[in-house]
Amino acid sequence: MKKAVLSIIKAFALLLIVNVLANYFHERIDLTEDGRYTLSKAALNSVGQFNAPVIIDILLDGNLPSEFVKLKLETQQLLEEFGAENKNIKFNFVNPLEGATQIDAVITDLQALGLTPTNVTVEQNGKVSQEIIFPWAMVNYNNSTVKVPLLKNKLGATTEERVNNSVQHLEYAFADAFTKLNIKEKKKIAIIKGNGELDDIFMADYLTTIKEYYNIGAITLDSVATDPEKVSEQLNGFDLALIAKPTEAFSDEEKFILDQYIAGGGKSLWLIDQVAMELDSLFNEEGTAMALPRNLNLNDFFFKYGIRLNTDLINDLYFTQIVLATGEGNSSQYKPVPWYYHPMVFSKNDHPINNNLEAIRFQFTGSLDTLPNDYRKHVLLSSSPLSKTETVPKPIQLDIINTPPDKDFYNNGNKILGVLVEGAFKSTFMNRVKPLKLDKIVDQGPENKMIVLTDGDLIRNQVRNGRPLELGYDKWTNNFFGNKEFLINCLNYLLDDTGLINIRNKKVTIPFLDVEKINDQKTKWQLINIGLPLCLTLIFGFLIHAIRKKKYGA
Repeated sequence: MKKAVLSIIKAFALLLIVNVLANYFHERIDLTEDGRYTLSKAALNSVGQFNAPVIIDILLDGNLPSEFVKLKLETQQLLEEFGAENKNIKFNFVNPLEGATQIDAVITDLQALGLTPTNVTVEQNGKVSQEIIFPWAMVNYNNSTVKVPLLKNKLGATTEERVNNSVQHLEYAFADAFTKLNIKEKKKIAIIKGNGELDDIFMADYLTTIKEYYNIGAITLDSVATDPEKVSEQLNGFDLALIAKPTEAFSDEEKFILDQYIAGGGKSLWLIDQVAMELDSLFNEEGTAMALPRNLNLNDFFFKYGIRLNTDLINDLYFTQIVLATGEGNSSQYKPVPWYYHPMVFSKNDHPINNNLEAIRFQFTGSLDTLPNDYRKHVLLSSSPLSKTETVPKPIQLDIINTPPDKDFYNNGNKILGVLVEGAFKSTFMNRVKPLKLDKIVDQGPENKMIVLTDGDLIRNQVRNGRPLELGYDKWTNNFFGNKEFLINCLNYLLDDTGLINIRNKKVTIPFLDVEKINDQKTKWQLINIGLPLCLTLIFGFLIHAIRKKKYGA
């Protein structure tokens, strides 16, 4: 008896010691095949500096379909991992419409905050209903709030793919939000002006969005002629130069200022139209306009980086639509029609910049070629296999929507529309007569990056009643495209020193049950799960009864 009591005391003492030690020493083990819950170093660093409560409200609660239940659980488990790293991370799930007496007013208020709802179909007990869900999280720290989208929609994606895309995006989305809240000194972006670039109202949504990450200023290059040293000094105070759809040629002096900026280590993002053509120019009595080459005097500039911008137009059978009016007066109707000069570009998902994106809309874009040199090049975006190039000058007619395309001619696709160039850049003007004098001239620079895209309208948002709309939203077809996220990724990659953008390379796969197999084998598995245990219980009961009867005679 004493030995038994002593054993029990030892067991309790051991259990007590284990629990005490567990309070001071603990380890979380991720047993998932894809390391879903193992946070990257950059993600862990994003929460390391919080010294006050970070309250996260996840608007994902209530009567949810199965795909959103999975998204909710994955979000919860991911945030628990962040919370294990920093105890200041607190989160809760709320249903913003629960108990609301005026649901429409609540929905309007949430949309005004930029929280776009999603309509989903819920099937329960044989009844089908439509539910409005807000798949967003609000991360609150001190007096700042950052919105986090939880749902990643991709055109044509299945339910499983949509959930996988969303879960794959979670770690980056929250780490990005935590990083925004921790930014103390923002990097600087120069918006280059002076060569007919896009007006600010057409870049307003993009510039407003990136203000969360960066400080923004304008640099006008046309003052190079009067004071090149001052312009160069101002430009060198920025970390990146954004050149969005210039329409006037660059002088050699302006190119030299940009060249010295890049050779000195300045990052650059170029959105270049080599062909002058706009959809609005077709809305005339003839329905025709001439696409003409645009001379920006940049060919020799990009040639040094191993890039040749072509004066052509991409005609693609993977297209986006435009809307045309038919009829007159009150009987007029607006009809979406295919427009082969506005390619719908799907990402190859082979780089942090282009990974897990919605389709991207190009408008009257050309192509580029990469040339062999010492710099590393990565093609970010390409036209579809069913595309072709058309040389300019060329008349463009609205009437092409009535002519079925001859698919035999769409056999020269996969044209490059965007490229990342990396390396220790040399000056374009190396071993050449310099167009102007500067106090300091750089011929060989440090490791650097630049991105060149062949459509200036990638960054252009539409305008309604004088107010800019969200970049990527087409007010005529009510479609959303991935332009904004792609361009934000471009900036983040060019300026990211923490490696946060590389989280986007993480691959997550969530196993789903086969719905067809469930329906086909429903009865079989019901019998196995319900009938088999009952049968086994009866068999064991009979055997035990038989053994007892034989042993004890009763």
